[in-house]
Amino acid sequence: MKRLVFLVPLALFVIALGYFALGLTRDPAKLPSTLIDRPLPDFDLPPIAGRTTGLRSADFHGGPKLLNIWGSWCTACVVEHPFLMELARVSEVPIMGVDWKDAPGAGEKWLARHGDPFTRIGDDPSGRAAIDLGVTGAPETFVVDARGRVRHKIIGPIGPAIWAGEIEPLLRQLRAEAAADTTQGATDVR
Repeated sequence: MKRLVFLVPLALFVIALGYFALGLTRDPAKLPSTLIDRPLPDFDLPPIAGRTTGLRSADFHGGPKLLNIWGSWCTACVVEHPFLMELARVSEVPIMGVDWKDAPGAGEKWLARHGDPFTRIGDDPSGRAAIDLGVTGAPETFVVDARGRVRHKIIGPIGPAIWAGEIEPLLRQLRAEAAADTTQGATDVR
């Protein structure tokens, strides 16, 4: 009986240790998103200071776009930002931004200092839109198709490897799908 009293806690400890070890093998940047292949949640965000136009979920219809969640307080966003600036210069994909949980005027000052790669930016000081998007931290980037559906989510900074290996091939696929939809629509009209 004394041996059993000793073995039960030991067995529970070994089981718990196994669960923790399994958790350490998983990449937190590969967390699945419940939004994949679903429409963006409805949002209508006001512009950040210095802009006249905010960002709405309806702005994502009509072609593949990137949605980048960032904040002036985010240290990883500083790492990612030069790549976003380069993308804005050389890529055709519009980059939309959500300034997440920033103090009034902080996003505007940050962009003035680091450059502005965004086609449109919405201000989300309360974090409500980010919660609806399932954002867990910044930066996060969503690839959104021409119908406004989330097709991919990247947690953490994007750079050349993620662009070349994940985002750019998906954008090619989405452009082909959009072209096929347009062709199919033209055929249906006849």
